[in-house]
Amino acid sequence: MPKTFKRFSFRKREAKNFLGKISQSLGIEAEKIFGSKPRIEVIDTLKNKIYLINGDPLFAMFEDIIFPTLFFEEYISRLPKVTVDMGAVPHICNGADVMAPGIVEINGDFNEKALVIIIDDRNKRPIAVAQSLFDSEKTRTIKKGKVFKNLHCVGDEIWNLIKDHISR
Repeated sequence: MPKTFKRFSFRKREAKNFLGKISQSLGIEAEKIFGSKPRIEVIDTLKNKIYLINGDPLFAMFEDIIFPTLFFEEYISRLPKVTVDMGAVPHICNGADVMAPGIVEINGDFNEKALVIIIDDRNKRPIAVAQSLFDSEKTRTIKKGKVFKNLHCVGDEIWNLIKDHISR
């Protein structure tokens, strides 16, 4: 299989700018979490960018949206959780967006365009990181249609690249 990605390191200024961008977009204090001079590498694929901080694949970017990968358990454990029924799981793991009929439960409050973690009903394990299309109040009332945009899921390009090429 041909190599379809480029891997490179950020310089100090690029790393500092990236930490600032993460802090602003995700509401965390990145320098406190990762230190003032972490080693940041980027894996640039055709569709996504994966950011490794001190060797760990913690963030990704798709369509200018920065989000945590499913491997950044410390952060995703704090996100609002959306539980889906087992019938929705294979579709979501194939990249489908989350539809209202598949939602079993919503834990936590969020605004429109907020990040949420999608978990399956049986195992209660994270299967996807998604972006809300509505706030939590409206999402709870919607009975049909798309309610979350799937950004990253088990089995997608990001997941497979991390599993196959990045030693943790």
